Amino acid sequence: MKVVAFNGSPRKEGNTYEALKIVAEQLEKENIEVEIIHVGNKKILGCTACGSCFKTRDERCIINDEVNEWIQKMKEADGIILGSPVHFSAISSTMKSFLDRASYVSSANRGLYRNKVGAAVVAVRRAGGLPAFNQLINYITYAEMVMPTSNYWNVIYGQKPGEALQDDEGVQIMRILGKNMAWVMKLIELGEGKIEKPEPEKKIGMNFIR
Repeated sequence: MKVVAFNGSPRKEGNTYEALKIVAEQLEKENIEVEIIHVGNKKILGCTACGSCFKTRDERCIINDEVNEWIQKMKEADGIILGSPVHFSAISSTMKSFLDRASYVSSANRGLYRNKVGAAVVAVRRAGGLPAFNQLINYITYAEMVMPTSNYWNVIYGQKPGEALQDDEGVQIMRILGKNMAWVMKLIELGEGKIEKPEPEKKIGMNFIR
C-alpha cells in the first residue's frame, strides 16, 4: 500500500514537514510506503473555472503543470495526506490552488479519490489552526474519502523549523493519526473483493435562485 502526502509549506522542511514525517513514520512501521511531495514552493495557478476538464474528462487540468502529475499520484495511492501551514487563518495559497484544481478534475472524472483514506494536518505558530484544518477537511469530505481521526484536532504548534517537535501533545496527535490511518487502510484492504464499494452517483447540482 502507498500513501502520498502533500506539503503545502513554502519551507521544504519546516513544521508542516515535521508533522507529515511523524505520521509517515507510523505508516512506514506498518509497511505502508509514503511519498512526501513539496507543493508550497511551486508556482501553481488557481482554477480559472474554464470547465475544460468536464469537456475532455481525461483526468487532466488544461493548465499543464505539476498538478496533473499529482492528480495521478493521488489516483494511484491508497491514502492521501494534506498538510499546510497557516497563513492568515487559512491554508497556503499554493496548496489551495492545487487542491481546487485537483478536486475539480476529480469531479469531472466520477471521483478519482473516492473511498481512499484521507487525512489532514496543519502547522501553526499561534492561532488560526482550526479554520485551516477545516479547509483541508472540506476537500477530503467532498472527494468521498474515508477519514481517520486522532485524539484531538490535527494541529501542531511551532514557528521556526523544528519547533513543532517540542509540542508534545501535537507530536502525539500526529503519531496517533498515523496509527489510525494505517489501521483504516488495512481494514479496507482486507475488505477488498469481499465487500463491494458503493457505486458513484451522478452529482445533483442546484442553486436557490429561481
